[in-house]
Amino acid sequence: MSEFISPTLSYSLLSPMLVVFAGAIIGVLIEAFASKSVRPIAQVSVTLGTLVLSLVQVWRIRNSGSTTAAMGSVIIDGPGLLLQGSILVIAIISVFLIADTENFAAAAAAIPGSPEERESIARGQQVTEVFPLTLFAVAGMLLFPVASDLITLFVALEVLSLPLYLMAGLSRRRRLLSQESALKYFLLGAFSSAFFLFGAAYLYGYSGSVTFAGIRNAVVGGTGNDVFLLIGMAFLSIGLLFKVGAVPFHAWSPDVYQGAPTPVTAFMAAATKVAAFGAMLRIFYTVFANAEWSWSPLLTGIAIITMVFGSLVAIAQRDVKRMLAYSSIAHAGFLLTGVIALNKAGLDASIYYLFAYGVATVGAFAVVTLVRDSAGEVTDLNRWAGLGKRSPWVATSFATFLLAFAGIPLTSGFIGKFSIFSAAYESGSKSVVIAGVLSSAIAAFFYIRVIVLMFFSDPLEDATSVVIPSALTRITVLFAVIVTIFLGVFPSPLLDFISNIAIFIR
Repeated sequence: MSEFISPTLSYSLLSPMLVVFAGAIIGVLIEAFASKSVRPIAQVSVTLGTLVLSLVQVWRIRNSGSTTAAMGSVIIDGPGLLLQGSILVIAIISVFLIADTENFAAAAAAIPGSPEERESIARGQQVTEVFPLTLFAVAGMLLFPVASDLITLFVALEVLSLPLYLMAGLSRRRRLLSQESALKYFLLGAFSSAFFLFGAAYLYGYSGSVTFAGIRNAVVGGTGNDVFLLIGMAFLSIGLLFKVGAVPFHAWSPDVYQGAPTPVTAFMAAATKVAAFGAMLRIFYTVFANAEWSWSPLLTGIAIITMVFGSLVAIAQRDVKRMLAYSSIAHAGFLLTGVIALNKAGLDASIYYLFAYGVATVGAFAVVTLVRDSAGEVTDLNRWAGLGKRSPWVATSFATFLLAFAGIPLTSGFIGKFSIFSAAYESGSKSVVIAGVLSSAIAAFFYIRVIVLMFFSDPLEDATSVVIPSALTRITVLFAVIVTIFLGVFPSPLLDFISNIAIFIR
């Protein structure tokens, strides 16, 4: 009879994730036992305190070297810690935005338009369960890029996804549209999970192992059935491509972006991408690196289609949130360029790009929450005409983020695109670079078109108003603007920091 082996967890190395899980559980207890008047301030305080403490823990263990924890199911290395830090920074500024509960339903479980919902609004009720849901999602995101076996990776995928399905349906206005987006996001996630599990099963059949090291050894040794390897890689990749919103797996992503509460859209668009691409980078750079011949052509094709499709379709959008959704799809294509590069420069550029893009995305959606009329947010682009004359501060902030997305010099987006395309060019992936540059030129057209609309058009008669941002939203926008400009003017400190510690443990 085999002897039971007591598990060794290395709590110190796992502390960033454990802190967030603990904070989420405290949030659930507050929901259960605290009075309704105390909940909002208690939840915001616990959530922000948890995220800051987790970020401190990431900084504390940055010099611990490349090692494993939780019986080898988690890898703690430079890229993993950088991605965790990025997720936490993005989560912190997203929570400032989420804390403006004007965006959320008064009673999430009430039927839209029902007497129960009207009573809840009249009493001034606030949904506060969004905060523990955010922490559970962040905990899953922190685990996703550092998982070192397929089972842990799948658990992390579900932990990060399930809270987001609920959060997408919590919009205060357009309740039915919000609930539709939640259902669509759930179905997208179900497809993603199904493909992921199917791929994991084939990879286990190929290698006889669910650990990344075991699968990599089988790929290097060439001992298994190559058909199993190819099917496993294909389905695992599809599961991850659903999460990053790459074409043709983007399906309902724009609908989800449009229907979800804008602060939740900001959080999903930025943090989920960091986590999903973090996992993709680890898998393709370490596990499948020796099988590049089999996945590189297909991933190159998907990257090119994603960049071109996202940029072209964004031109036709008249809704700000849908335009940013298709912009996000195009950026998924740009980021796939870093995966295809398969070199150190590609890894460094991808991590930099994920952080810079994530911060700018949260800032852009934060601005969207400020442009309103009596019915709530105004996302019709035509009604943004003349915004620069009515509110120069808001319009200038939005223009800064759009210029960063377009990759204009002196913004973080230019450095990100330049770095990632340079890495791809070094690796010989010239077709992706050409497609990326052309797509960036197309994208620049619709970004600059919005800037022209805001600053050089006269306001319409039914002009929208710009609400005075609360201190929390102001912090989010100001932080995002400062980081976007600073990383465009002085990128070297962050790029050097990334380059020094971004080395995967194999």
